[in-house]
Amino acid sequence: MRELTKRQSILFLLGAVLMVAGAGLYVFGVQKLAPWIFAVGALLFASIQLMQRYEGRNPTILRLRRIMILGDVLFLLAALFMVENAYHFLLPAFLNFGMGGYNAYLTYIHNNWVVLLLVAALLELYSTHRISNELEKEAKKR
Repeated sequence: MRELTKRQSILFLLGAVLMVAGAGLYVFGVQKLAPWIFAVGALLFASIQLMQRYEGRNPTILRLRRIMILGDVLFLLAALFMVENAYHFLLPAFLNFGMGGYNAYLTYIHNNWVVLLLVAALLELYSTHRISNELEKEAKKR
C-alpha cells in the first residue's frame, strides 16, 4: 500500500475524529449540528482512504480494498441518512403516499443511519486488519 503523506494522515485522523464526534453529539442530543460534523468527517475519511492505492497484484488485498471501499460508501450513506433523520427532507415526499408512505419512511429511513454506520465500521475493521496481515505476509516473502 502506498504510504500517506503527513498531511493526508492528519486529515484522515481528523475525519475519523469528526465522525466519532458527530455520532456522539447526535446521540447526546445535538441533532441539528451533529449530522454535518459527521458528514464532513465521513467525506474526509473516505476521500483520504480512496487516495491510498495498492499497486500489487495480490488478489486477496485487491478484494479487501473493494470491501474497504464499500465501507467508505456506507459511511457516506450513513451521513446522508443522519442528515435526513435530523431534518426530514424526504418525509413530505413519503407522506404523499398516505399512511403507507409514513410507515415506509419509518421502515427505510428513520434511524437506519445507525445500521449503516455499524456495518461500515465492521467492514473497515475487518478489511484493515486483514490488509495489514496480508501486507506482512507479502513482505516476508521478499
